[in-house]
Amino acid sequence: MTDPIADMLTRIRNAVQARHARVDIPASKLKLEIARILEREGYIGAVKVVDDPAAPAAPQKLLRIALKYGPRGERVISGLERVSRPGRRVYFGRASVPVVLGGLGTAILTTSRGVMTGRDAVKTGVGGEILCNVW
Repeated sequence: MTDPIADMLTRIRNAVQARHARVDIPASKLKLEIARILEREGYIGAVKVVDDPAAPAAPQKLLRIALKYGPRGERVISGLERVSRPGRRVYFGRASVPVVLGGLGTAILTTSRGVMTGRDAVKTGVGGEILCNVW
């Protein structure tokens, strides 16, 4: 797999589309940080790191993400978009971090101070690589 972040976003997008209660994703530190930001921003429910039951001897862990829906079953996540990818990296300085849907969405960046939202990057005064947009 050449782009594990795109795989994570696609798994979440497909699970929300199919109205699943949760989705399991192969774990990594970057994916865990992205999931924690999505949880903090209110797009998903709880995030847990669990052992893979299919491979009990393998050290691979899974991220178990509980998906969130509105009171009448409407989707909380209506869109996930991978911005910077292995073939085309997208960077922004601290003065030009983009706003997603006029502030209704969230941009997730990786900066020199860790993974954070676009709003946090502007407050902190750092720029970085935009991983994805969520709305």
